[in-house]
Amino acid sequence: MPRFHCPLPLAADAQLTLPPTAARHVQVLRLQPGDAVTLFNGEGGEWSATVTHMGRSDVQVQVGSHSAVEREAARAVHLVVGMPANERMDWLVEKATELGAASIQPIAAARSVLKLSGERAAKRQQHWQAIAVAACEQCGRNRVPSVHAPLSLADWLRQPPADALAPDAARLLLSLRSGSRPLREAAAEAGAVWVLHGPEGGLTAQEEDAALAQGFAPASLGARVLRAETASVAALALLGLA
Repeated sequence: MPRFHCPLPLAADAQLTLPPTAARHVQVLRLQPGDAVTLFNGEGGEWSATVTHMGRSDVQVQVGSHSAVEREAARAVHLVVGMPANERMDWLVEKATELGAASIQPIAAARSVLKLSGERAAKRQQHWQAIAVAACEQCGRNRVPSVHAPLSLADWLRQPPADALAPDAARLLLSLRSGSRPLREAAAEAGAVWVLHGPEGGLTAQEEDAALAQGFAPASLGARVLRAETASVAALALLGLA
């Protein structure tokens, strides 16, 4: 059954007009009045609904019953990622969403190829958030991970989210340096996990030192050097799949 993100208040028996993006998807699929769809607004669970009207630019539905089903990972895994260039960040956001990432924080580091600021950064954030929404529609998640505005690594380390500083949170730096513990072992006793890694070329030694000084612990995905987008997917597969 087609699933659509509908960031509106939803209630049984409500009649509503779908937001433009969802309406366009309904039209592309050539659904007709009487066809069943599933709606979710990111606040928990999903709703059955029936198409009642197909206009030239608007689609109306009647909301049915609510199901409290959730398909989230057993624990929250947050990514703090050095942005890979070109379409690789798009791919990272899509696959991270499918694998259950709780949030994605793009960062610019010394070796970053992709540099964003101002209006260009805002547009790219919106683009990535839309990719996360589409991935949720496809994979069945009812809660959309936040893709935050890009920041420099220094700015993020200076003021991380309060949740990252919780006593049961693990802050892990993917690193090839000697003494790094296997990722799964390093996160074994943690509640939420924050995984930091660099862009193409990795973080510099100075950037790794800055992260360690802010409470990150070095962790390893093994002896092989992975691309930035592969590292995110591998970390989520180890920590997030349930």
